[in-house]
Amino acid sequence: MRLSRYGVHSSPGSHLLCPSLRRHPLQLLDMTGLLDYGYEEDLKTMKMWARTMTMAQTGICHLLEKVEQPNESPNKCRKVEDLPCTLLPVEVRVDLWVTPSSSGFLKQALQNNAVSPLRLCCRDFRAEDLPPDITVDLLGLLDHSSLRRRLDLSFFTLEAGGVWEIVASIMKFTNLLSLKLQYSNMDVWRLWAMLEGTFSFLASEMSKLKRLKKLNLGTSWLSGQLRQLLSGLQCPLESLELPVCYLLPVDLSYLSQSPHAPHLKKLDLSGNNLSGDLLPPFQALVGEASASLLCLKVTECQLMDVHLISTLPLLSRCTRLRYLGLYDNPLSSIGLKALLSRSEVMPDLQLVVYPFPVDCYKDLPGVPLSANLLEDYIDEEKFAQVQGEMHQMLIAAGRADVLWTTDVYGPNMPDYFSL
Repeated sequence: MRLSRYGVHSSPGSHLLCPSLRRHPLQLLDMTGLLDYGYEEDLKTMKMWARTMTMAQTGICHLLEKVEQPNESPNKCRKVEDLPCTLLPVEVRVDLWVTPSSSGFLKQALQNNAVSPLRLCCRDFRAEDLPPDITVDLLGLLDHSSLRRRLDLSFFTLEAGGVWEIVASIMKFTNLLSLKLQYSNMDVWRLWAMLEGTFSFLASEMSKLKRLKKLNLGTSWLSGQLRQLLSGLQCPLESLELPVCYLLPVDLSYLSQSPHAPHLKKLDLSGNNLSGDLLPPFQALVGEASASLLCLKVTECQLMDVHLISTLPLLSRCTRLRYLGLYDNPLSSIGLKALLSRSEVMPDLQLVVYPFPVDCYKDLPGVPLSANLLEDYIDEEKFAQVQGEMHQMLIAAGRADVLWTTDVYGPNMPDYFSL
């Protein structure tokens, strides 16, 4: 096998077919970038871990069988410690995803890296619902210089004492471009924010990530603390995701005036109530980010027609915008049509995920705060009429290629690294 990207290499055993390749054994196998579609949004399509571990297990046994002794069983793999030192290791560059069910195997594989014929070299690492001590152990086994792009850690719960160890482990990866630190247990997040010194520790340590471009702190209790968290970063962020972070006006005011705003390509403020005092600083932020913004997600932000329409002049300045997520906001067909009319000045717009218009529901007690309602309440005939009117508006504007959809589980917000 020839791998032209990395020079002339061969797979194990290929020298039997071509003696000249004996001098060029396979030294590097790059499996990075084999991400399934929907990496950021749809975990059901995530198969990185199964693909990588199956490859590693099969490859290790195949290589070990090559050095069996005559008196050994043909199905028995020798221990890696017993391998002859002349067997050159193969560096396998991978993107890894680990869960509690697979953490033990990964830990063993990483512990054997020094003597294994296949040495895992991780570029992107994603861990989900692991206990803090196991997370710290795995991070300690990863090569700091290799894990240079993405580190995603999601916890169901985390005691305050574990935060220090997790943060200290993260900050060793100084070349990180992307960091996601997310918790599901809101009470723990609030407790952490209230504990003296803990949040300050995170904020001070963040300055060590000198190349950080993407930050996701979803479901964090960050009320009034965004300035402290972001002001120490060495370079401007290009992607910031703060869904359900209980932001205050002072947070968005800081962000709109910060060095980050003019560089933002991706912004997710979903789950924060933008309909009240947050609206003016949010609009200011959109204005400051308008020249760079490619993706904007404000789902479940309690935005009504009056809020959206007052934001349209600033939103219209986002001429590079490709994705707009508005699902689960109580908008009517009037507000959506106003947005559609203004979207003509956004030539790069490709996808708009919008809510079912509130005027297309029936038998509802008043105007809901959220448009995430049972589809049984939708007036199918009226909604079909609104869809037809919007489609005709797109055709008349020559923008029939833009996808307007209510399918929140369909095409997703692009990942920062694919922008």
